[in-house]
Amino acid sequence: MKLQKYHVDAFTNKLFGGNPACVIPLKDWLPDEIMFSITKENNLAETAFFIETKDEFHIRWFTPEVEMDLCGHATLATAHVIKKHLNYKGDVIRFQSASGELQVSFEADKYVLDFPSRMPKIAELPEIISASLNIQPKEVYLARDYVLVYESEEEVKALNPDKNKLEQIDLGHGGIICTAIGNEADFVSRFFTPGASIFEDPVTGSAHCSLVPFWSDRLKKNDLLAYQISDRHGVLNCTNMNHRVMLRGNAITYSVGEIYL
Repeated sequence: MKLQKYHVDAFTNKLFGGNPACVIPLKDWLPDEIMFSITKENNLAETAFFIETKDEFHIRWFTPEVEMDLCGHATLATAHVIKKHLNYKGDVIRFQSASGELQVSFEADKYVLDFPSRMPKIAELPEIISASLNIQPKEVYLARDYVLVYESEEEVKALNPDKNKLEQIDLGHGGIICTAIGNEADFVSRFFTPGASIFEDPVTGSAHCSLVPFWSDRLKKNDLLAYQISDRHGVLNCTNMNHRVMLRGNAITYSVGEIYL
């Protein structure tokens, strides 16, 4: 069996920026163990697999460790493959997923992701997370992910979590978002995933399902510019739509290849 494989950098318009994902079109679903093996071989944070049906696409996201319930950058990368490489002619790409229906539309040179909103609620910070942090947050919230709010962008940049300590906690599909008001953007963030092969995710679309409603409420505005200040850096133009969030970003193809099974 021969499969096409696309390697795409998402939430960036420059190669080697944003968050890389592999995208693999399928005719039928492969056994889960094969999709995990492919994902491990790709050695990226996420690989997206999708199947086209009559008027929509079914999408699944795998890390080397788990199947995810939602992944923003790999969805954007998949939409880029469908539009640019598979010559999709429609105005909206509809995905069925573990998080329900997701839509991606097109706005100038950007892809627009229509994702669920996950407003975080006040929470207690587990002791093991607190012990791993060199700077303590001023506020703690929880949705799928922990949301740790800091005083400034400089504090978020200066964070150096103890990976070995965090390996002891199981957050399931979740991670740890560290965020603050930005110097040039409305807000900035970093995202850490204990137990994952890639400890700090470069750009995390799904994390913004919580960040957008949170900062929209805090800043009293619906349109927000977000920077994820990882080494690779990512830019997201976001809109709070109450029960949904709109995430806008670019994507660029790094490579196209073939997999032989």
